[in-house]
Amino acid sequence: MTNNSPASTYQQLAARGASPVGLVVSLYDTILRDFRRAQAALVAGNVEQRVFELNHALTVIAHLQSVLNHERGGEAAKTFDRFYEIARAMILDASVRCTPESLQKLIATFTSIRQAWQQIEPQSATAQPFLSPSNPAPIAEVVPPTSQIEPQTTTRSSNWSA
Repeated sequence: MTNNSPASTYQQLAARGASPVGLVVSLYDTILRDFRRAQAALVAGNVEQRVFELNHALTVIAHLQSVLNHERGGEAAKTFDRFYEIARAMILDASVRCTPESLQKLIATFTSIRQAWQQIEPQSATAQPFLSPSNPAPIAEVVPPTSQIEPQTTTRSSNWSA
């Protein structure tokens, strides 16, 4: 599904000049958009669109998780890795439950983390010792509130597709 809208073109051009932290903020914006679209699709009874949006969010989260630098990121990278695991379980649970409340919880959680990333963005422009040239996405001092998120009991398959 290609989007050639002016907004999409602007986002693509803006991403080319963004800092690594700015790119993470942009990815969180994408995830939040996916959740809001999934919520609208749920209300409209459009199962196919809801599933598409949640699968896209899973894909973006998988990317964020794949670029964590565990060597340089230490405990923060481990915390983000765990957060992304829990977030994926929450998305799968929301997909099964199909309630606006489950999607609203995801929106609230990711909004909070996005705001934390946005707050550190100005600081990251001057010093990013936690980044490696081959791993442009930071793992920074932003620590997701995994203590506020309860692991889901939903079993998940390792063979999901987007």
